[in-house]
Amino acid sequence: MKVTARSGGAAFLAACALLGFGASFALASKAGATAAPQQTTEPPTTTTTTPPPTEPPVQPPPSGPAPIAFGVTVGGVRVGGMLPYQARKAVEKVYAEPLQLVVDEAHALTLPPGSFGAKANFEKAVRRARFARPGAVVPLDVAVSQGRVRSYVDRLGNRIDRDARDARIVLQGLRPRAIEAQEGRALRRLGTGRAIRTALATNSRLPIRLRYEVTKPEVRSAKLDEAIVIMRSSNKLLYFDNAKYVRSFGVATGQAAYPTPLGDFEIVNLQRNPWWYPPPSPWATDSEPVPPGPGNPLGTRWMGLSVPYVGIHGTPDAASIGYSASHGCIRMRIPDAEWLFQHVKIGTPVFIVSK
Repeated sequence: MKVTARSGGAAFLAACALLGFGASFALASKAGATAAPQQTTEPPTTTTTTPPPTEPPVQPPPSGPAPIAFGVTVGGVRVGGMLPYQARKAVEKVYAEPLQLVVDEAHALTLPPGSFGAKANFEKAVRRARFARPGAVVPLDVAVSQGRVRSYVDRLGNRIDRDARDARIVLQGLRPRAIEAQEGRALRRLGTGRAIRTALATNSRLPIRLRYEVTKPEVRSAKLDEAIVIMRSSNKLLYFDNAKYVRSFGVATGQAAYPTPLGDFEIVNLQRNPWWYPPPSPWATDSEPVPPGPGNPLGTRWMGLSVPYVGIHGTPDAASIGYSASHGCIRMRIPDAEWLFQHVKIGTPVFIVSK
C-alpha cells in the first residue's frame, strides 16, 4: 500500500507540472498577440512588382520583289542592289544615249538608236537579273534592222566620200592662192555597218571611228611663185609674185570675132625673137611666116599658153594696146613683154577673167 500511495503522489505531481507549463505557454502566446508593434527610425519599405520586359513584335517580310544581287550587270550597266524597276530605268537611260560616229578630227555625228530600228528587250533582261547570282553578267537582247543600218551607211558614204584633189593655184577675186593637195577617201561600208550593229547589240556607246579607203593625189604640192591675171574687158594684165601684187600692164585682147578664151591656163612655151607662123584660121589663110625682126607680129618675146594658138607677146602696133583688137592673143608693148618674160617660167599659172 505504501508503494502504491507513493506512486500515486508522483503521478499527481507530474500532472500538476504539465498543467503549469501549458498555462505559461498560453499566457505567453496571448501576450505576444496583444503587444504593441516595435517602432524603428527607418522608413517603411514598399515593394512594387515590375512586369518583365517584352520583345518588339516580329515584322512580316515585305511582300515586294527583293533587290538584285550585288555585282550584277545588264548590258554593261551595274544594277546590283537595285529593285527591278530601278534597274530597268537605269538600263533604259544608258541605252537611249546616242551613238557617236567620228567622221574625222573635226566632225562627228550623233544618232539615237531608233534611227536604225533597234529595239531592246528590257523586261527579259531585268527578269533574268532578278534571279542571277552575284557578279553575273546579263546580256541585253537587241533587235537591229540590218536593212536600215545598210541604207544609212550608204547615204553617209555618199555624203562624206570625196575624190583626191591635186594641189593647185586658184583665183580668189583677182588674187591667186595656192590650194593644198587633199587625199581622197571612200567609206568602208561593210565595216561601218558591222560596228554600228555591234554597238547596238552590246549597248556600247564608245565613239565609232569611221574607216576609209584612201586615195593619194597625183600633185602633192603647189608652190605659188609668180602668177598672171588677165582682165579681158578691162584690157589689163596683173602680175603677182608669191601671191603679192607687183605690177599691172595695159594689153590688147581678142576682138569680138576672135575673143580671148576665159579660164585657167599656164605658160607652156617661151621664145626669144620668135618666128610668127600663120594659125589655121580664116583670117590667116593667105599669110606667110614672118622671121624675127622689127615687123614680126609677136615682137621680141612669145609666152605660149596651154590653149592652142594663144599666147602673151609683144607687138609693134602699140596703138592697139587698151583695145579688143587681136585674134585671141594678149598683146603687150615690147618693153613690157620683155620685162614679163624675165619674170615667168614654164608652168606659171595664167588666169583670164571677163572683168
